[in-house]
Amino acid sequence: MSKGKLYLIPCPLTDDTLKDVLPSQVIDAILACKFFWVENARTARRFISSLKLGIDISTLEFEEIPGKSVTNEQLKLGFEKVKNGVNAGVISEAGCPAVADPGSLVVARAHQLNIEVIPLVGPSSILLALMASGFNGQSFTFNGYLPIKSDEKLAKLKELERKVNAENQSQIFIETPFRNNGMFKDLLKNLQNNTKLCVAANINSPTKAYIKTYQIHEWKQIPVPELHKIPCIFIIG
Repeated sequence: MSKGKLYLIPCPLTDDTLKDVLPSQVIDAILACKFFWVENARTARRFISSLKLGIDISTLEFEEIPGKSVTNEQLKLGFEKVKNGVNAGVISEAGCPAVADPGSLVVARAHQLNIEVIPLVGPSSILLALMASGFNGQSFTFNGYLPIKSDEKLAKLKELERKVNAENQSQIFIETPFRNNGMFKDLLKNLQNNTKLCVAANINSPTKAYIKTYQIHEWKQIPVPELHKIPCIFIIG
């Protein structure tokens, strides 16, 4: 019996994003899969149901990826299915799986087991934010989450700012959504006035998207955007 395949399935970035941002290949992959590794089973079920593909959700299996410390043993049951011919999918909470996402651990195990991995095109908040920022798209770094401790965060921000100035390398990072407002204030307080900052929130939302690039001194002169618990990308350029 031939092995199943592992599909990396993108989903919309916000609840009110039009579903037609997803290519037909994504729909085909969802229809081909019976097992899914997900960040949140409830969200994944709602996503698939919203596509109205005629799938009986009760026939699908969902297994939540247990965070950064996932072990091969925890993935064993799912991969036994794949080795026996069942196609599986990986779905993030939003956007592309396995990028700043625990799905990468599933992908790593698939390669170890010689299972074909198929990445599918869909919305990536990181790339969309960079595209909309006006910053250097030839040289950039995605830094993930910055340190939480104030002194370590300040040191990291200064390091990123130096790279921008020395190498013209765009510096992309994210924050836990309930800390977004604090991060924004830290950026205004600690970066140089002529440093440029892009804030990209609710990307792809037809009604709530907020993407702006200003120098720090300009940000200080306009109303502060409300970023609390909103999906957000920060870029220094």
